Order: sequence, then structure tokens, then C-alpha cells
Amino acid sequence: MSLFEAIVLGIVEGLTEFLPISSTGHMIIASSILGIQHDEFTKMFEISIQFGAILAVVILYARKFFQFNRWQFYAKLIVGVIPALILGYLFSDKIDAMLESPMTVAITMLAGGIILLFVDKLFKHPVIDTDEKIHYRNSFIVGCWQVLAMIPGVSRSAASIIGGMQQKFTRFVAAEFSFFLAVPTMFAATFYSVFMKKWGQDGAAKKGYELILADSHSTTAFLVGNAVAFIVAILAIRFFIGYLKKRGFRVFGVYRILAGILLLTLLLSGVIKG
Repeated sequence: MSLFEAIVLGIVEGLTEFLPISSTGHMIIASSILGIQHDEFTKMFEISIQFGAILAVVILYARKFFQFNRWQFYAKLIVGVIPALILGYLFSDKIDAMLESPMTVAITMLAGGIILLFVDKLFKHPVIDTDEKIHYRNSFIVGCWQVLAMIPGVSRSAASIIGGMQQKFTRFVAAEFSFFLAVPTMFAATFYSVFMKKWGQDGAAKKGYELILADSHSTTAFLVGNAVAFIVAILAIRFFIGYLKKRGFRVFGVYRILAGILLLTLLLSGVIKG
């Protein structure tokens, strides 16, 4: 992976991780256009680059994350992340296998886009307008919705936001809680990919950090990619929150449908191998 490719993927991750448009789908499209070799380092990179994105949430919402006297805030996040931790651990290999299927991503991007066209009309009359009003039961149910994002192309952001709206959160609170819930969820995925998972097969298998530290080029790509994802994610989050205050999800639904059609076209034309 070249430094340019790492920067591009960092931009894609930062832009798409918190918008309800599927970062996985865009990673596949970007990698295909750039002709990036999908080796073990690239697979690990596309997961661990999430660290830069979640750091953006922590910085933007530092007051919430570092008010240690508000223990209920942390407890709700722990409850919400439990479903993802359990199912992610149990089905890690199957999830990795699905990530190898661009056709799955294309179909779920299209389906998710259609849902987003109508989601604003499906969930009306919200009653939870601050995160203090969120109960542990709400957190757990939103966490269960978030698990749907283990299917590539679903979008973690979209699944958890829709889950929040189903629990009668306002769009604004649902989006913010989705950001908060992303921190422990994505940190766990990043930690697993870097320090626990073995990438490769048999005697050639290496931990993620070994791939990162294999040479200065890989280390630089990893650091720069995360730095770019961090900066772009800050801008994307600010845009998304401001947009949701005035408008709904319809435009993201239309975009997902167009992106899904593009991915299908690339697959059927042989540009991307399914």
C-alpha cells in the first residue's frame, strides 16, 4: 500500500464511518478504483484505521467522555456494546468471509438506501431528546440493532441510528448516541485486529502490530491513514449533526442506492471480482 493509497482510504474512512452510507462499501469501491492489492496488511488496515475516526468522536465530545462523575454515561455504553462484543467474537471468521463478498455489500447498500428513504416517516413522535433520558434497556436494544452492521454494507451508523429512532430518540440524540456507542465498539474491533487476530495462514500468520511494524513504509501508512481519518471524521461529524437538525435521511438513502448501483455495475462488468 502506497502512502497516497493510505491517505485516500483515510479520507474514505473519515467521511463514511459516521454517515449512514457504509464505510465498507466505499472502501471496496475506492480500493477497486485505485487497484489496491487486498493483502493481509490492507485487510488489517481497513479495520484498524477506525481508530482515527473514533478518536475524532472522543475529541469532539471530550466533555462527555471525560466527566468521570457521570458514571451512568459509561455504563450505558458498556450495556450497548455487549451484543457486538459477544457476537463479534463468536462469528469473527464468518464476518471476515462476508467481507470478501462485494456482492453482499452491494445488495445491503441498496436495501439500506431504500429503508433510509422512508425512515423519517416510520418513526414519529420521539420522546427522548437528551442522552440523560436514555435507559439501559434502550442502550441494549440499540446495541442489538448495531449488530446488524456486522453484515458488510449495512452501515453501523445507519443501524444504530435507526435503532435509536425506533426507541423514540430524536434524530439528533440517535445520531449522537450512535457516535458514542461507536467508540467502545470500534475500539474493540481495532484492538482485536491489531493485537489479537492472526493475519495470514499457517506459519506465515502475523499479528496486526507485526504487520504494521514490519517496515517503515507500513508504519508510516498506518499512522498517516489514521491521522487523515481523524481530521476528516471531525469535519464529517460536524456536517452530519448540522444537517440532521434541519433535514432527514432521504438524501443518504438516494446516495446509498446510487453507490450500490455503482458497485453492482463494477461487479457485473468484472472490474471488481465478486
